[in-house]
Amino acid sequence: MGDDGVPVLLQTRHVVPAGPFTGLIATDGPAYLSYAVASRPGEEVDDAREVAQGLELLREVFPAGTLRFELISQACPGAAELLQAAGLQVTARLPVMTLVPGQVRVPETEHGVTIEYVSSEAGRVAGARVAGAAFGMPVEVPTGPPPEPADGGSVLATVDGEAAAVASWTQVADGITEVVGVATDERYRRRGLGALVTAHAVRVAAELGGADLTWLTPGGDDADRVYRTVGFTTAANAVHLVEPGA
Repeated sequence: MGDDGVPVLLQTRHVVPAGPFTGLIATDGPAYLSYAVASRPGEEVDDAREVAQGLELLREVFPAGTLRFELISQACPGAAELLQAAGLQVTARLPVMTLVPGQVRVPETEHGVTIEYVSSEAGRVAGARVAGAAFGMPVEVPTGPPPEPADGGSVLATVDGEAAAVASWTQVADGITEVVGVATDERYRRRGLGALVTAHAVRVAAELGGADLTWLTPGGDDADRVYRTVGFTTAANAVHLVEPGA
């Protein structure tokens, strides 16, 4: 599994090579979908000078105070330690969970609930508003139709016609995609909608986008339990880092 995650709901992205890292800058999405990853998964990162040069390049292109890293520990040993030595701070250590789409367990859909692949601008906007409210972040309203499913997409659950939950996947690369942005409107929580949209995102990413492996990082124990109900299991560990003040 590559240490790469391409922001969802994007029609374009700015890719910035920076030595042992690659910056992924969202050009059609919220700022939290921009981050840097390891550029050579599987290789040890042990050159402090190269890390410093990579940081300098990334600081030139990321807006001030927004540079952050999402790394898979097993894919780039030594990277997190050298970034910390360079002044970055660890904000989270999370399990990386994976699921082969053919093994996904899709929950039953309750009466009044519908779920569909987001194929319109209106659907993108509805999903962005659900996610923005759930994550407590400003809503950056997307424009235009969604990208092709292989370039990322979303599924949206509605309850009696009201947007209630959303889940997305990133661009499919080498058959692999990350499930991201799983969010439920506060009014509809504790109804299993998070598991429902996660499972459908996995299935649609496979059926329409060609994914044969999906992965994600749970934000906490509750999310971990939700993802396990649809078939995800822990495969590795992620570490997130930011610059002080980011």
